Amino acid sequence: MGIIWTIIIGFVAGVIAKFIMPGDNEPSGFVLTTILGIVGAFVANFLGQALGWYGPLDGAGLIGAVIGAIIVLALYGFLRRRA
Repeated sequence: MGIIWTIIIGFVAGVIAKFIMPGDNEPSGFVLTTILGIVGAFVANFLGQALGWYGPLDGAGLIGAVIGAIIVLALYGFLRRRA
């Protein structure tokens, strides 16, 4: 159930992150934004566990997933701008 919950939280986090951080170089498609949000939730989950904020079976909450999604969206925009 942990992975499914992370995907659901990532979906919501991707949409929220897109509203927080709109831009020309950001992904404009709903599917790509959602996928990057899910990746951001997994990044937040991994970083939180590595830093000791979450236990081994805990997942990132909505705020952590939104922050992870914003990081992934910023990296995507930076890499897309360079290409």
